[in-house]
Amino acid sequence: MEKQSGKKQIDPKKPDLKLDQIKLDQIKLLLLDVDGVLTDGQIIYTDSGEQIKGFSSKDGLGLRLLMDNGIKVGIVTGRKSAALAHRLQNLGIDLVFDGIQDKAAAFDKIMELTGIPARHIAFVGDDLIDLPAMIRAGVSFTVPDAPKEVKYHADAVTSAKGGHGAVREICEIILKAQGVWGKILNRYLS
Repeated sequence: MEKQSGKKQIDPKKPDLKLDQIKLDQIKLLLLDVDGVLTDGQIIYTDSGEQIKGFSSKDGLGLRLLMDNGIKVGIVTGRKSAALAHRLQNLGIDLVFDGIQDKAAAFDKIMELTGIPARHIAFVGDDLIDLPAMIRAGVSFTVPDAPKEVKYHADAVTSAKGGHGAVREICEIILKAQGVWGKILNRYLS
């Protein structure tokens, strides 16, 4: 496992990666930023001003697998967009805080609403605005093209970039730590 800015780098070639097994096997909620995490960070506008975003289907399956195994998923993002609303509806994610500039306050509100303490929450962010939530979470992740300050404060940096499988890596790591990955694979192999 490589070190990057003093933090662990996820190696997808090692399926039995143990990023702090004790913390990961207690995760009950995964919170995600959107731009740069679920997407590659690009925001494309049509001539009429409509936003277009691209999402990874692999990330989507990873999120569904988490939810199917009792782990809640939520969104904390600085932007609002119709494209995001459609994607979240498709995935069945209804814990959504969009248009948020104060992610610390949103994180605290989510703990209050869900009753899930910070130590049981993982947060994935990619920029400075995400740091207040990342440092509150029991486990925090970021992507390889995040600023060095964000990487420094993350518990782990994914190998894949945002919008290109980073979230899927994280979902698999959590599911493996919680001992359900084999059951998931067997379901697809039978």
